[in-house]
Amino acid sequence: MICNVLSLLRTIFDIILLRKGPEALPSAPVIFFIAVALWVLSSVGAWISVDNYTGSTFLVGFLISAVGFIIYALLINAAGKAERIRQSLSAIIACGAVISFAVLIVEAVLPLFLGKEHVSAIITIMLLWSVPVEGHIIARAIDRLWYVGLVAASTVFIVQLFLLASLGPVIDPQPPSANEAVAQPA
Repeated sequence: MICNVLSLLRTIFDIILLRKGPEALPSAPVIFFIAVALWVLSSVGAWISVDNYTGSTFLVGFLISAVGFIIYALLINAAGKAERIRQSLSAIIACGAVISFAVLIVEAVLPLFLGKEHVSAIITIMLLWSVPVEGHIIARAIDRLWYVGLVAASTVFIVQLFLLASLGPVIDPQPPSANEAVAQPA
């Protein structure tokens, strides 16, 4: 059992490092449920450890991610590879969860050694790495060159950013500071 879990984690790390594709994961419902469980666990970890991460942040993140998953599933289906949807979504979800866990670890450990700006830069780079990872997964799923997947993942990322920006006040409703309240006319 432990060997199977370690093998699964090793495969996920290999996908994150672009060494393997989603075809390296078994196309089994249990793998999909493990990936979703990892994703939920990483989200709960963020909810517990990040100051401004609230229930509404969790819900909006879930909805924005679901939009991305739907776009990817439609793209894979349109490419005539519907049998690869579960496998590809499992890979995307599991890789995202592992990257989220890595971000949580970096956020907890690196501030002891580096300044806030450096830690923020490292976290941003780690989170942006998910775009080429998703592009790699999609490219392998639809049997296209890597840049086709990167364009697809970048497009999904932009759509998700647009949705996030349009829902921005819902995510982090903070009252204006005293300086902002004075600067803005009523």
